[in-house]
Amino acid sequence: MRRTDITTDDRLLPVLLLCAQAVVWPGAALVRGTVPSVSALLVAALVAGPVTAALALRRTRPVVTLTLIAVACALGAGALPTGATAVFGTAGVALALFTVATERDTFTTVLCVLSLAVWQALQDITLHGLRDHDGLDLALTALLYGAACGAGFFVRRTRRARRTAELLLKRAESERHRLPAAERRRMERELHDVSAHHLTAVVVTAGAALGLRERRPELAAEALEFAVDTGREVSRALGAVRAPAPSREDLPSPEERLLDLVAGFRRLDQEVDCEIDPLPDGAVADAAYGIVREGLTNVARHAPGAHTRVLVRYGDTRTDVAVISAAPPAGAAAHGAGLGGGRGQGFLRSRAREAGGTLHSGPTAEGGWEVSAVLPGRTAAPVERSLPRAYRAAQLIAAVGLVLQPLLPALIFRAETASSGGRVSAGLLFALLAAAQAVALLWLRRAPRTTQTALLGLALLWPVAMTVGHYTGPVLLPPALSTLATCAALATNTARRTAAGDPPSDDRALSAPPVVGHGVTAVVAALVRGVTRPFRAVGGARNSAAARVFPPWDGVLPVLAVVVHGGAVAVAVLDRGTTVPFWAVALGAGAGAGLVVAAASWVGSLRGRRDRADRGTHDERLAAWTEEAVRDAWAERRRIAAGLETTVLSRTADMVVEAEAGRLDETAERAREALAAMRALLDTVRQPEGEGGEGGPGPELRPQPTLQALDLLAHQCRATGRDVEIRLTDRVPEHLPTAVDLAAYHAAETVLAAGGEEPAVLELDAADGTLTLTATGVPRAAGSAVRERLAARVEALGGTLTTDGPGTVHLRLPFAPVEQRELGER
Repeated sequence: MRRTDITTDDRLLPVLLLCAQAVVWPGAALVRGTVPSVSALLVAALVAGPVTAALALRRTRPVVTLTLIAVACALGAGALPTGATAVFGTAGVALALFTVATERDTFTTVLCVLSLAVWQALQDITLHGLRDHDGLDLALTALLYGAACGAGFFVRRTRRARRTAELLLKRAESERHRLPAAERRRMERELHDVSAHHLTAVVVTAGAALGLRERRPELAAEALEFAVDTGREVSRALGAVRAPAPSREDLPSPEERLLDLVAGFRRLDQEVDCEIDPLPDGAVADAAYGIVREGLTNVARHAPGAHTRVLVRYGDTRTDVAVISAAPPAGAAAHGAGLGGGRGQGFLRSRAREAGGTLHSGPTAEGGWEVSAVLPGRTAAPVERSLPRAYRAAQLIAAVGLVLQPLLPALIFRAETASSGGRVSAGLLFALLAAAQAVALLWLRRAPRTTQTALLGLALLWPVAMTVGHYTGPVLLPPALSTLATCAALATNTARRTAAGDPPSDDRALSAPPVVGHGVTAVVAALVRGVTRPFRAVGGARNSAAARVFPPWDGVLPVLAVVVHGGAVAVAVLDRGTTVPFWAVALGAGAGAGLVVAAASWVGSLRGRRDRADRGTHDERLAAWTEEAVRDAWAERRRIAAGLETTVLSRTADMVVEAEAGRLDETAERAREALAAMRALLDTVRQPEGEGGEGGPGPELRPQPTLQALDLLAHQCRATGRDVEIRLTDRVPEHLPTAVDLAAYHAAETVLAAGGEEPAVLELDAADGTLTLTATGVPRAAGSAVRERLAARVEALGGTLTTDGPGTVHLRLPFAPVEQRELGER
């Protein structure tokens, strides 16, 4: 069942917030017997109405919604009793910030949250002055804003990853239907070249020699020699058509096709400059070629002689294609202006849309014309629109103006309330520590070790801030708040490690149900296993992909988190003063921290397993479509090759035999028969298998691909965004044992089907009766599931499977079975 998009129908959230605000105020006041005044109710309605309406439209204008809610709540807080805008000022603002983080870029989100925090702080100072209080509301507000932004970033990243996977699967599905047709066109083109250049030349030469046999008898010998040489060349060429070398691409690359296209228009006296990046063959390259061809054709029709630029930029996330022409020269006559049918632009948009991109065309400021398209790039990721610097500058100016707005009254009126002391409040220290933790979390993906070390160090400063700020509130609240960032980092790290491969069996010790069910004993057991796991992983699991990618630090991190946060809680409690013994405080703090850390690890493990399942489903669908495309193309190749073997090649061989025997009449007749058979075969090539044909094998009877299909496999992988290179040495024999040939292809297919975006290289070599397949750039192939499938194929032939560092796999397949080798040695 297909999972729905992460965006759900949440249009009732503003109404729910309005109801919650009504319960808090005036509902709570009415329960206590206090009836609000009519003016207060009117002001509350004037605040709640715009805020609710703005929240309902927050997805289309998230920044405007955030600004409106903040201003409305600030104005209402000055005229209404305490709590009258509490829900809108907290949950409403957090919801607006979450929407900004999901719908806008990171720069806009960070600018909004910083501007909002500074504006609210200056607004409070302007209205109330510097007050002596704990200021815990500052810390809670900072944590609320940080959590809202972090959740928004997570949702946006998840949504982007899912869209990328869907686009990649869409591209793979389109390429699945394209590959057999491309293989059919390739063979049709090469067969046509053979018939047009070789066999036709034999027929013409032999016919001329027969016609001039009486007057010029020497031509007969030349014609016979030409027939022998050409017949052997035909056999060689047709052999290459049947089995092209996977390590050599005879077809022109998309870049060469585009350069040839530009060169053709230059020969028509068109001034064309081009900057073309190498493109992989596939739907994107076909769309780019069609767009450039149509754009240059339109320039030749409507603006002959105009200077034209062709740009093709191939990147990781997008492919930019543009044909930009200047204004036509004065006096240039557009002779082809009326030749077009008026449907070219529609066809171009359709071609770009089918490739997963968009196209725009229109006049330029200089009087020319521009056709530009944005197509998928190497990773098929959705394209994010880049904003100009002027827009960023306008954002900064607007943010500064909003932040400085609360200071305007202070320039006119003197604040009457001042701080009675010079000490710093604990709330301000808590807010600064929370902000530092939020900043550290932004670097979690780039520098995980540094981030986790910084978070643990900051956690130790919260009890210090409680003492310096003379905090008198709940003693467990600040240490509990300090664990949020550490738990977020721990959950993210666990999810990443679990999603990368099969986690060690010891990871189950950190699951939530055993911890909840067995209490402190389970926590202690989990922590003991967590301490010993990394050292066992280093000694006993060196071949595990996860152990190589992730260092032992990831196993020690939960233990350090429990020690640091348990110590912080114990220090805070003992500093406040308590009658509980020291050992009881330490044990209770450690148990509580262990429960929180175990819960975070469990949540991260659940998330990692879900991501791994999604990735596995994606890889399975991609591998299935790749397998189907290769098998369909291979079936087309074998179908055409069968026709070659039974008709053209046999008649060509007969022609060579007759020519070597010196029979010119029979040679000419065999050449005509071969040419007629070639033309008949070309007619059948144009009709795919299963469309009116007779006796064609059904899908269930398709031939199994061998190593001769590696070029098709590499072509399909490149077309779906992964660079795959096949290297075949000269020592690999042309004809391998069937079992070895099939096993080697299926091993290569399994290695590439494991997934990944890294460039992969498959190198095949043969020596001492053994075929060696070396795959590099395939880190996921070292996983246990892939290794089991590879080992099953290799062991059936008595071969070996080894790994050499991350992403390198070696397979050795002997040509002879084990039993035959043992008999030969005896």
